[in-house]
This record gives sequence, structure tokens and C-alpha cells, in this order.
Amino acid sequence: MGLFDQIRSACATVVERSQFVRIDRERLAEYARSLPVESVRPPGPDTRSHYLGHGEGTVAFILTMNAINFGSGYFPHLRKRPGMSGYFTIATGLAEHFRRHGPIPAEQLASVTPRDCSRMFDQDPLNADAQELMDLFAQALRDLGHHLLGRFDGRFAGLVESVGRSAEGLVRELDLMPFFRDVASYQELRVPFYKRAQITAADLAMSFDNEGFGRFEDLDDLTIFADNLVPHTLRVDGVLVYDDQLLERINRQELIAPGSAEEVEIRANGLHAVELMVAELRRAGRRTRASTIDYLLWNRGQEPRYKAQPRHRARSVFY
Repeated sequence: MGLFDQIRSACATVVERSQFVRIDRERLAEYARSLPVESVRPPGPDTRSHYLGHGEGTVAFILTMNAINFGSGYFPHLRKRPGMSGYFTIATGLAEHFRRHGPIPAEQLASVTPRDCSRMFDQDPLNADAQELMDLFAQALRDLGHHLLGRFDGRFAGLVESVGRSAEGLVRELDLMPFFRDVASYQELRVPFYKRAQITAADLAMSFDNEGFGRFEDLDDLTIFADNLVPHTLRVDGVLVYDDQLLERINRQELIAPGSAEEVEIRANGLHAVELMVAELRRAGRRTRASTIDYLLWNRGQEPRYKAQPRHRARSVFY
């Protein structure tokens, strides 16, 4: 069984056993049919917050950015740029650093400190929550630097070239770094999600218009990028139903422990719900893939009515 099928199978089993989250199957079918998947035309990455058009430099940006593409549980405490979310605050800071100084060499990444991250992302060194995230960012960047030096002579492009045109191969390569190893335990199950590793393949494909460093033959096999926003969108829209006590905790903005049964069930039910939607639409003769629905729902979740309700927050290095 391929890696992406393993993700789907494990999440389907979690759904069967879930105690805190369930899918409203009747609502799901109607909801899937209402999705305008044919009109979804994902734009290229935002040029302000991404370092594009620089060949191997863009590869370096995508790998570096996705090494630290986590921290949503910390984002309420970050100093954000006006009008920007936590993600775009971090991405824009990194892109500006690349424009001023060029890509960060692997040798420099391997010795990055939390203070370096605080300066790069303009975070208050006296803010304990922000500094906890900067500590994790520094560790993730050091891991990337050491990985590149140990396996690819420091070349970012060497990592991508090594996997041929296989998104699965890229996920497996990134899995060799601890903060990309997005695998949970649920009862006796091993439940892989690989959110950030999968989105790295998608970001490369988008940045290079599916050519060169962005050409992967198996992009259709990607699952959704399981985080805290797509499940939230599905809950607000009535497709996912949370246990009352879990919902109360989320509404109180209480942190949900990463790897807890509740957190794994939220991510797994969100992922499996999208798989059921893909199947529903294909039965109706409408071709789509999980990553298209992920894009649609992620952007829907930016609307005011979704932002007005708290989503679950977990201090995880995986999203």
C-alpha cells in the first residue's frame, strides 16, 4: 500500500472508532454537491509573501518556509503584520530576508538560533509564547540545514532532484527530519498525516507551474493538508459534529493537546470527510481531487463568519 493510501486507510479507521467527532453523512452528500469545484482556479503563491522566480533560490525558499510552516497554536500570541495572519506574517518575513540576503545557506541554517528567528520574524524577545515558537523554528531550521549538509552537500535542489517526480518520495525524504514526521498514535493505530510534507510538494508544483522542480507525477494522490482550519470550516458548515464538551473547550479557547484522541479525531475526520466528498462528486461525474477541496475550504475559512468562531488550537510542530 502506498503512503497516501496508508494515510487514507488509517484516518478511515479512526473515523470508525471516533468518540469526540463524527461526520454527518446526510449533510455531507448535499454539501459536496454544492461545492463549486469546477470553478476553483488556485492562483500562484502570493508574490509579496513568497520568493518566486529564482530557480534554485525558490526551491530553497519553499523548503525553508515549510520547515517552519507550523505554530497555529501560538499564532494568537505573535506580533503580526497589519492585516496578516500568522502564516503570512512568517512567510513575508522570510521572503523579505531572502530578497535582502538571498537564500539562507545550509551551513547557516545548521547554526540558527532562536534570537536569529526573533529578528527575522520581528518577534518580541520578552513574549514567552512567541519565544517558545522561535525556539521550535530554530530547531526545525537546524534540522533542515544538517539534513541538507549530510545528504545533499548542502543543496536544496539536490533534495528535490533525489525524489524524481514523486510527491510520495518527497514526503518520505522529509520524514527523515523529526518535525516533518507527522504521525500520531491512536489506540494501537499508527496514523500518518504528513501535512507539511505534502504541502511542500503542492507548493513546489504551484511555484514552478508543475514543471521542472515542481513536476510530480502523483499530485492527484495527495490528501488534504490536515490542520485546524479545514475541520473548523466543516464543523461550522455542519458536516463535522463535535462532542459538546470538546466544543465547549474550543469555544473557551482552551488548547487541545497534540496527539490526544480529540485532536487526532478532528484531523482524521476532516481528512476522511473530504475523501467522502471526492467520492460523492466522482459518482456524479464531477472530477476533482482532495487538494482542490482543501484549497476551497481553506479559503472559505478565511471569511468573517468562520473567523468569528474559535477553531481548535494545538501547540504542534505539524500545523
